[in-house]
Amino acid sequence: MEERKIRVYLYTRVSTTIQIDGHSLDEQKIKMKAFCDYNEYEIAGEYEDAGKSGKSIEERIAFNQMMDDIKSGKDEVSII
Repeated sequence: MEERKIRVYLYTRVSTTIQIDGHSLDEQKIKMKAFCDYNEYEIAGEYEDAGKSGKSIEERIAFNQMMDDIKSGKDEVSII
Protein backbone atom coordinates (compact mmCIF):
# COMPACT_ATOMS: atom_id res chain seq x y z
CA MET A 1 0.00 0.00 0.00
CA GLU A 2 1.34 3.41 -0.99
CA GLU A 3 1.74 5.96 1.79
CA ARG A 4 -0.30 9.10 1.22
CA LYS A 5 1.73 12.28 0.90
CA ILE A 6 1.11 15.32 3.07
CA ARG A 7 -0.96 17.79 1.07
CA VAL A 8 -0.10 21.49 1.16
CA TYR A 9 -1.21 24.84 -0.21
CA LEU A 10 1.27 27.40 -1.46
CA TYR A 11 0.48 31.06 -0.77
CA THR A 12 2.54 33.89 -2.21
CA ARG A 13 2.10 37.61 -1.70
CA VAL A 14 3.91 40.84 -2.38
CA SER A 15 2.72 44.25 -1.34
CA THR A 16 4.08 46.56 -4.05
CA THR A 17 3.88 46.70 -7.82
CA ILE A 18 7.67 46.93 -7.94
CA GLN A 19 7.84 43.51 -6.30
CA ILE A 20 5.26 42.12 -8.75
CA ASP A 21 7.43 43.09 -11.71
CA GLY A 22 10.59 41.81 -10.03
CA HIS A 23 11.40 38.28 -9.02
CA SER A 24 9.76 38.20 -5.62
CA LEU A 25 6.70 36.06 -6.44
CA ASP A 26 8.68 33.72 -8.65
CA GLU A 27 11.40 33.34 -6.03
CA GLN A 28 8.83 32.55 -3.35
CA LYS A 29 7.29 29.85 -5.55
CA ILE A 30 10.64 28.33 -6.49
CA LYS A 31 11.72 28.06 -2.86
CA MET A 32 8.40 26.67 -1.66
CA LYS A 33 8.25 24.09 -4.44
CA ALA A 34 11.82 23.00 -3.69
CA PHE A 35 10.89 22.64 -0.01
CA CYS A 36 7.86 20.54 -0.97
CA ASP A 37 9.93 18.36 -3.29
CA TYR A 38 12.55 17.83 -0.60
CA ASN A 39 9.93 16.84 1.97
CA GLU A 40 7.84 14.88 -0.54
CA TYR A 41 4.77 17.06 0.04
CA GLU A 42 1.99 17.10 -2.52
CA ILE A 43 0.96 20.60 -3.64
CA ALA A 44 -2.84 20.62 -3.63
CA GLY A 45 -3.23 24.25 -4.66
CA GLU A 46 -1.51 27.57 -5.19
CA TYR A 47 -2.82 30.98 -4.19
CA GLU A 48 -1.33 34.38 -4.96
CA ASP A 49 -2.07 37.95 -3.91
CA ALA A 50 0.08 40.35 -5.91
CA GLY A 51 0.27 43.96 -4.80
CA LYS A 52 -1.74 43.40 -1.60
CA SER A 53 -0.76 44.78 1.77
CA GLY A 54 -0.16 42.38 4.64
CA LYS A 55 -1.85 44.74 7.10
CA SER A 56 -5.36 43.48 6.41
CA ILE A 57 -6.82 40.31 4.95
CA GLU A 58 -9.92 42.04 3.61
CA GLU A 59 -8.39 42.88 0.21
CA ARG A 60 -6.45 39.63 -0.09
CA ILE A 61 -8.85 37.69 -2.30
CA ALA A 62 -6.66 34.63 -2.84
CA PHE A 63 -5.85 34.38 0.88
CA ASN A 64 -9.54 34.46 1.75
CA GLN A 65 -10.31 31.83 -0.90
CA MET A 66 -7.56 29.64 0.51
CA MET A 67 -8.98 30.01 4.02
CA ASP A 68 -12.46 29.09 2.75
CA ASP A 69 -11.00 26.03 1.02
CA ILE A 70 -9.24 24.99 4.24
CA LYS A 71 -12.39 25.42 6.31
CA SER A 72 -14.42 23.35 3.86
CA GLY A 73 -11.82 20.56 3.86
CA LYS A 74 -11.78 20.76 0.06
CA ASP A 75 -8.27 19.39 -0.49
CA GLU A 76 -7.49 17.90 2.93
CA VAL A 77 -4.37 20.02 3.34
CA SER A 78 -2.16 19.78 6.39
CA ILE A 79 0.29 22.63 5.75
CA ILE A 80 0.24 26.09 4.20
